[in-house]
Order: sequence, then structure tokens, then C-alpha cells
Amino acid sequence: MSDWWCSMMPQEWRKFVNHEVKVTAHDNQQHEGWVFTVDPVSASVVLVAFQEKGGACVKVVLGHAVREVQVLREGDEEMEKKLKSLFTPTGSQSFSTKELKERKESLRSWLEKNLIPVTDEGDVLRVANVLTISAPYGAEQCISSNEIILARVQSLVDSNPGQKDQK
Repeated sequence: MSDWWCSMMPQEWRKFVNHEVKVTAHDNQQHEGWVFTVDPVSASVVLVAFQEKGGACVKVVLGHAVREVQVLREGDEEMEKKLKSLFTPTGSQSFSTKELKERKESLRSWLEKNLIPVTDEGDVLRVANVLTISAPYGAEQCISSNEIILARVQSLVDSNPGQKDQK
């Protein structure tokens, strides 16, 4: 039954992020909450349920147990910010949409200047189809299974003169 959920691509799971859903598990247990993320390896769903008195309850529904996912309400930009604020360390730097766009463009241009093949895929920069860099486009946001490429691109990202001005 859950094969359909586990066989979905990450782009398909992304459609559920920031939406309020009802997840039905194999044992017919139902879990409601806002989808913070879906783990791309295990297909597990991270749900956040906001409490009336403030605070939030976080549940993880393991991917293999997911039988059905029903969207109850679509999220908006405000809900996305609320969810992200739960997992963002206090005092961490936040960037406006304009600043993020400038950082992404600066990094893309720096990588191209250094003859690194890079494509812009919306909120993500993809390097040579083996590495991705997401907002806020720093070395910590580089993701790759190839450790050599990861280390070299992170070093290049850290040396970007355009990012120094924006830190």
C-alpha cells in the first residue's frame, strides 16, 4: 500500500511541504499537522502541530508506514516562515527575498567565472548535476554525495568575494 509514497520523487513530496495534512498509517492511525519536510531517503514525513497555548508538537511518521496523505489546507508564505522559525537557531541571520536573490546570483556568477558548470533551478543552484546549493547560498548549504567535489565547491563558495560583502 505505501509503495506509492516511498516510490515518489522528492519533487513530488515537496508539493506537500508547508501544507496541513492528514497522514493515515498502516495501522489506521491518523496524524494531522503541517508538513515541515519529507526525508528523501526514508520517505518519513515530519509533521508540526501547533498547540493552542503556544509551542508546537513535532511528529515523524515513518515512510514505510504511510498509507495515505490528504491535504487539508494549503499553506502560505506566513506558515512557511512560522515553520522555519521553529527550527532556526536563535540569532541566526535571515535574509530578505531580494538579498537571497542577490546572493544566489553572486554565487552563480562566481562559480561560472571559475569555470564551474552551474544551473539555476529556482531556489537551488545545481553544480555539474552532482551538487546542490540552497538558500542562503553559503558553503554550509552545499549538498553532495561526492566528498571531493563537495569540499572543493565549499572552498570556492567560501572564497566568493561577493558573499563577503553580504555576511
